[in-house]
Amino acid sequence: MVGGGFVYAVHMPSPLPTADRILRAARTLFERDGVQAVTMRRVADAVGITPMAIYRHFGNREALLKRISDDSFDTISRHWLARNQGGDALSRVIALQRIYLDYALAHPHLFDHAFSMRRADARRYPQDFHAGLSPTLTVAADAVADAMQAGQLRQDDAWDVAMTLWAHTHGLIALYRAGRFSYDDTQFRQLYDASLQRLLQGLKAS
Repeated sequence: MVGGGFVYAVHMPSPLPTADRILRAARTLFERDGVQAVTMRRVADAVGITPMAIYRHFGNREALLKRISDDSFDTISRHWLARNQGGDALSRVIALQRIYLDYALAHPHLFDHAFSMRRADARRYPQDFHAGLSPTLTVAADAVADAMQAGQLRQDDAWDVAMTLWAHTHGLIALYRAGRFSYDDTQFRQLYDASLQRLLQGLKAS
């Protein structure tokens, strides 16, 4: 482009690789309409390719859905890692539980698929978790262990306590997602925080 005696180069953005465009389209369908909406034909139509072209990048629909779930775990893990740095150990434990709720409310379909549906490749407690294979609960267990070391929580098995916290918060979210509360999101957050505090009272060091 020429203007005012200067020549300006026009830099067009590089197109995303096809695999990334497939994944983005599948995730958009998933977020909007749930797992049933993610069909190879609908994804292909959104990307502008043939359904068969998807198989060059993802072996089957299950592989595509697994990648979406893995990305969900990684997203929460990154948020948890960012909040598990510095500051009061017990406050970090609480912050992690709030991030879990934030994700569930912002991405309900992804949350359900990643954390509430039975999957053959799901990690099993305790072996897989003790081996560090969970990108999410590992962060939570580390935060619990720090709170124990700081004398804020009584000494116990950090993994079991982390799992107890997860079961408690996940159970509340699952009930809310199933329509078992008459609260709106703000009211449910208040209940969620209050319930978490009640649980932590029983875990605190005397």
